[in-house]
Amino acid sequence: QVQLVESGGGEVQPGGSLRLSCASTGGPFKFMTMEWYRQAPGQQRWLVASIDSSLRTFYTGSVKGRFTISRDNVASTVYLQMNDLKAEDTAIYYCNTRGRTIWGQGTQVTVSS
Repeated sequence: QVQLVESGGGEVQPGGSLRLSCASTGGPFKFMTMEWYRQAPGQQRWLVASIDSSLRTFYTGSVKGRFTISRDNVASTVYLQMNDLKAEDTAIYYCNTRGRTIWGQGTQVTVSS
C-alpha cells in the first residue's frame, strides 16, 4: 500500500523560495504519476503540478515559471521547488499519485510579509 509523507513547508516572505518533498513507500514509485495539490483556507483542493514516469510535467497556470516539479526514483521522492512565492501561494500542499483517494497531512506553506 502506497504511503506518502510531505515535508518542507514553512513561512517565507513574498519573493522567497521553498522546496517541498514527498517521500513514497509501498508502491512502484518509478511507474507512478506524482502530483502536488494545494488547498487554501475555504477553498477546494486543486492540482498544482504533476510529473509522470517519462518525466513529462504539467503546471497550473498561476505557478508556471515559478514552480518546478521533479522526482528521484532512487529515493522514491518527488519535489516541488517553489520560487518567487506570492501571498496567494499560501495553502496546505499535498502530494499524491494519480487515482489515489487517500490524503496525507500535507505541509503548510505560508507566504507573508
